[in-house]
Amino acid sequence: MSEALTDWVPRLVALDIDGTLLVPDPRGASVEEVTEPVRRAVLAAAASGAHVVLASGRAPLSMAGIADALGLTELVRDRTGERLHVVASNGSVVFRHAPMEVVEEVTFDATDAVRVVLGHVPGAAVAVEEHGIGYRVNRLFPEGELDGEMIVTELADMRLDAVSRVIIRDPDSTSEDFVHLAKQLGLQGTNYFIGWTAWLDLAPDGVSKASGLEWVCADLGLDRSDVLAIGDGRNDIEMLGWAGHGVAMGQAPEVVRSAADEVAPPVQDDGAAAVLGRWFA
Repeated sequence: MSEALTDWVPRLVALDIDGTLLVPDPRGASVEEVTEPVRRAVLAAAASGAHVVLASGRAPLSMAGIADALGLTELVRDRTGERLHVVASNGSVVFRHAPMEVVEEVTFDATDAVRVVLGHVPGAAVAVEEHGIGYRVNRLFPEGELDGEMIVTELADMRLDAVSRVIIRDPDSTSEDFVHLAKQLGLQGTNYFIGWTAWLDLAPDGVSKASGLEWVCADLGLDRSDVLAIGDGRNDIEMLGWAGHGVAMGQAPEVVRSAADEVAPPVQDDGAAAVLGRWFA
């Protein structure tokens, strides 16, 4: 697809959030503000008729807030009378907004995987999503890292046998520590994604942003060749390789950039706006 972009126009634009639309602070957390050039570019794509789909590891509650803050929810509703498709929890959850309605959710039994990981990092915090509310956690996460309410719950009471996503966070480790740990453990039957910090997302096997977007494309009658995807993290690798044209942000790790068809300017330079401006005025 990258060799034939002259006549190609994306019909669906899949956008990661953190590090793509939002600029990360030095701790790795994102500043909850989209720059004006990026906001205008996203809205221009939606106004043109392209389906703009936010695709993130974030929970639905957080992603709905980002869509609202962008003005995307209102624009799509006013233009089409329809609701946004949003791919959340690294593809485990697809919902329409607003109002929020989960239309597809893949769950798995994370009990053994959590037990194995905690055997190596016993002091780590564990979180399980409570859609529309926040998270159940065995201990509090660092301030600002989770949206919504944190409900402190004993690990044995978290009902890990049917979850769409589990977060494991160890402030005393690094992302590279978790990369090494995940390779050591294998985690058979479980997919995993590693963030910028020591943050490990456990997900159902075979589930990724790409699988969530595949569901959206089927619902809309589109093909993966119609999709422009932009992202910057390890959890974007499947999506960038799956899409008709995958774009990695300039600050992305090499393993992410190598999975994409092209590399955009970094998020600090409004790279997503530069890419979107090629097709959408």
